[in-house]
Amino acid sequence: MARTRAEILAGLPPARRARIEVATAERIAEVEGLRALRKLTGHSQAYVARALGVKQPAVAQMEKRTDVYLSTLRQYIEAAGGRLDLIVEMPGLEPVRLTGFGDLSRDDEAA
Repeated sequence: MARTRAEILAGLPPARRARIEVATAERIAEVEGLRALRKLTGHSQAYVARALGVKQPAVAQMEKRTDVYLSTLRQYIEAAGGRLDLIVEMPGLEPVRLTGFGDLSRDDEAA
């Protein structure tokens, strides 16, 4: 007879159960792609398109790309109501917030 996930976890040592729960939470917190991020926020492609000042098919194209400019990514995330932070993790160093990439403020566009 098959056992449930809860039954399997209950049979594991507490330390291993804790590691599994942490790993599970980390995976749940990961989002694969812009479409999944948009869905997480509850917004439609049309909503994001209006916020970006483009048509809905342009948003659909953005969501299909696997390689985008940081400026495009930042605009998309801000249109969906979020904020983009770039955190760099290097071996032996504390994580560092990388700034100055993908910034497109109205002041920059006027220059």
